[in-house]
Amino acid sequence: MDESRMFQENTSDNDFNSVALICEDDAFQKKGHSARTLSPEEAEKLARDQALVSDFKKLKLEKDAQKNWDLFYKRNSTNFFKDRHWTTREFEDLKACREFEDQKLTILEAGCGVGNCLFPLLEEDLNIFAYACDFSPRAVEYVKKNALYNIERCKVFQCDLTKDDLLENIPADSVDVATLIFVLSAIHPDKMHLALQNIYKVLKPGKCVLFRDYGLYDHAMLRFKSGSKLGENFYVRQDGTRSYFFTDEFLSHLFMAVGYEQVVNEYVLRETVNRKEGLRVPRVFLQSKFRKPISEA
Repeated sequence: MDESRMFQENTSDNDFNSVALICEDDAFQKKGHSARTLSPEEAEKLARDQALVSDFKKLKLEKDAQKNWDLFYKRNSTNFFKDRHWTTREFEDLKACREFEDQKLTILEAGCGVGNCLFPLLEEDLNIFAYACDFSPRAVEYVKKNALYNIERCKVFQCDLTKDDLLENIPADSVDVATLIFVLSAIHPDKMHLALQNIYKVLKPGKCVLFRDYGLYDHAMLRFKSGSKLGENFYVRQDGTRSYFFTDEFLSHLFMAVGYEQVVNEYVLRETVNRKEGLRVPRVFLQSKFRKPISEA
């Protein structure tokens, strides 16, 4: 997933997305441990929209999860998301985890989509070898067809992180840093721990998972229409793909229950500006870092 997708949540109006600008000025972004405070109107809307999707539809959405993501990539090809050149800026650990200059790093991008994070990383750092996987077979094929794809620098494969063993493609304890960027939110909350356990097996002791995803009360959450709610903080889009909105407490418990240590876990509060409409909309993300212990108890 990608933060830019927020403007297409349950709406046919794509004009907002086409003119969106993420403000980098400190006045428009701050990090901290406090969640966003809702306005009275927003609080009333969320309190009013409590009706849940039927159990039958919930089961069908879970069964069709891969198909729905595959159809998403069929419709949008490689054109939907922008390349994530902000990744190394936001996650300094991608470079700072080296013990010496020019050290070869092995990374795992869990949920690579069509390579919007993968290829900028490989271009910016020639001493990275990347494993990358995605739930959607179609997305994986798009990555492999990219002109920048090089089997000497990356290995890309299809994988359901909740059931396909990463050890079939990646040696145990071999990854220096793993990324989960707008990925975990698309997985059913009851299965999220399975994805984290899977990544744990291939991560080197003492190394980290870098996480970024939707936070509670993000604008995308507030845009869902009545009848889209699957559970607490969990919603379905019109195309059948799903999104969960994290609290720092929920995320911390999720990782630590699997065995990770918490290093950083904070909200990122930003404003996205629509110059055309003269609107500012609140974005809320969680940006976090969890470490596999050097010695396991």
